[in-house]
Amino acid sequence: MGARPVEHLCEALKIEFSSMSLLQAAFTHSSYRNEHRHESQQDNERLEFLGDAVLELLVSQYLYAHYPRALEGELTRMRSALVCEPSLVAFAKALEFPLYLRLGKGEELSGGRERASLLADVFEAFMGALYLDQGLSAVDAFLERYFYPHVANGDSSSRKDYKTILQEWVQRESKGDLLYETIAESGPAHDREFVVQVSVGGTAFGRGTGRSKKEAEQQAAANALSLHDKR
Repeated sequence: MGARPVEHLCEALKIEFSSMSLLQAAFTHSSYRNEHRHESQQDNERLEFLGDAVLELLVSQYLYAHYPRALEGELTRMRSALVCEPSLVAFAKALEFPLYLRLGKGEELSGGRERASLLADVFEAFMGALYLDQGLSAVDAFLERYFYPHVANGDSSSRKDYKTILQEWVQRESKGDLLYETIAESGPAHDREFVVQVSVGGTAFGRGTGRSKKEAEQQAAANALSLHDKR
């Protein structure tokens, strides 16, 4: 399977790159570079290193701003869930990044285009390339458009959410029924804030706030996990 030209990706994402060679590098696996040394093409390993740092910084900034009541431990766990490999793979696939990958023949035949670690690396490499080409604000704008909305809605299908983690712990430890209850609502209709309390076996375990009940439930579960140090 041949790779699509990265110019098509720019059109699909409505992004203009000053350096197309930099964008191409983000989608070039080391196996391709090793088989095409005459092209003097950079692979994406260094860009992945840079993109990882850029992504962690911006996601940290987003969580800090949108979860003002969350403690350090909660924020760290939330960031880990969002920047983990399964999450990045899901976003890479949603943006059709696999179609633009340049792989060596062996890597292609062994299913590299669908390999999770490779796709997560490509997502980070793209972040690195965008940062070098246009700066931090451009990466943040990209995340605002394609990444953060899914975070806010709690519908990143790739990541294991806090409600699931808490439920598994409750079932494993036979702690009783798990219940989420909305105990307060405030704000106008277009900007509501919900407060949810999670109880286990009739005992309150944690509270969370959010702009939707789903978001508040996630934060309540995260708070419960943090306060009781159960994962």
